[in-house]
Amino acid sequence: MEAIILAGGAGTRLQSLVGDVPKPMADINGRPFLCYLLDYLSAQGITKILLSVGYRHEIIRDYFGLQYRNMDISHIVEGEPLGTGGALKKALSCTEGRDVIVLNGDTFFNLDLKKMIDFHHAEDSILTIAVKPMHNFNRYGAVIIKDSRVVGFEEKTFKHFGYINGGIYIVKKAISEFFDYDRDTFSFEIDFLYKKINDIHPCVFISDDYFIDIGIPDDYKKAQKELEPIIKGAGK
Repeated sequence: MEAIILAGGAGTRLQSLVGDVPKPMADINGRPFLCYLLDYLSAQGITKILLSVGYRHEIIRDYFGLQYRNMDISHIVEGEPLGTGGALKKALSCTEGRDVIVLNGDTFFNLDLKKMIDFHHAEDSILTIAVKPMHNFNRYGAVIIKDSRVVGFEEKTFKHFGYINGGIYIVKKAISEFFDYDRDTFSFEIDFLYKKINDIHPCVFISDDYFIDIGIPDDYKKAQKELEPIIKGAGK
């Protein structure tokens, strides 16, 4: 299967720590965060990567080129910021298979991707969302689940327990039929998922594996201590 990584973000909140680089290129113990995502995908048997890039995309292209480990890399460049939805819409037009894995370029979720793919196929879902159970949180919105389906979303507020979006999706390429083709710039989460939920009935794959989002300085610093052992523990 192919995997799209949405790697176009600028990482404004991290600039004081990482400098003027795309957020997925933030340094984690001497290597870009994106290396950890690619190591994970390589270990999971993925062989083709589409990097959806925008802000200072030449930094990513110069570092990774067209090959990383056993994986071929294509760079899908946004001429202007398209949002996560617009970036995905453009990247999907470059894919070949019926189903595609999609990852956010600033989160790492160490789930068993093969199990998620098998679940997606068994449910014959047009969209499967990986979710992480979490206790005592207020940084993330919550995913509301009923009978293995997403039925709604809650805005950020303190919750003693809930499920958060883990930033990994498996989508049928046919999902693009539900996009608003009068718009090329939109948020996949806010403008698409929230509004089309009753049309696409997404499935959820629940995993309590390690998760981190490097989007804020505190968690970026946390990643410096935690990511390397996770990758080594996976045999990489």
